[in-house]
Amino acid sequence: MAMDDKTLIDRIAKGEKIQQGEELSSGYRSELMRLMVVFADSELAGAAGFADMINYGPGLRERQVAAQIVADKFDHAEKVLNLLNEFGVNPGVYVASHSWAGRLSRSLDLGNRRIGGDKRLNVFHYPLEGWTDSLVMSSLMGAASTVQLKELRNCSYAPLAEVMDDIIKGEERHAELAERGLANIIDRDGTSAAQGCVDYWYPRVAATFGRADSEHNERFRRYGLLKQSNESRLNEWEGKVNDMLTRLGLVVPGAE
Repeated sequence: MAMDDKTLIDRIAKGEKIQQGEELSSGYRSELMRLMVVFADSELAGAAGFADMINYGPGLRERQVAAQIVADKFDHAEKVLNLLNEFGVNPGVYVASHSWAGRLSRSLDLGNRRIGGDKRLNVFHYPLEGWTDSLVMSSLMGAASTVQLKELRNCSYAPLAEVMDDIIKGEERHAELAERGLANIIDRDGTSAAQGCVDYWYPRVAATFGRADSEHNERFRRYGLLKQSNESRLNEWEGKVNDMLTRLGLVVPGAE
């Protein structure tokens, strides 16, 4: 019999982890699946979009690094899709069910609006335009991913917490590699092109943190899947990336 919400929430409040195979309340199951699907879809879409940028790398080393990042993202998606298998998701069928490389017009500003199809974060609906653009997006989104995912290492669903440790290490490494590559581009070409990309991507990555009054975030926290509010996580990201942009000689969009 499925566990009722009160029993489950009481267990989580005591610091207990929910284990694989337990009968979950419908509310917990729904929010857990939403969290995992958004992550998996975003990794699949992010990998598919970045794969197109591999041959834009200025040298063989850069192309090797880009290819490894793509492979890592597919691996991260696979780890979470394997967890979803318990909930009736067939990973092989799922991966073939959407056009992960599909993109919308770059001129759009989707904000926080959820659009149809897969559940990727909206930032992965916008196309990349060249190597510098991909490095800027990867730097900003890599920092966002580390902020957004680090809580999941201690989330209430034990199987997800276990796989997140390696995933977060990978995302941190991707962010570091992207910043290093961006620094090299700026040293070679100056800041003008990179600044234009920052101005484009900064608000779109910020939108991935969701609305301050998000009901889903409230439910995630109630079920012990997340601990921080969207606003708190956004503030943490802004602190990290604003420092990074300053180090690189770039201007934070909207700064006085």
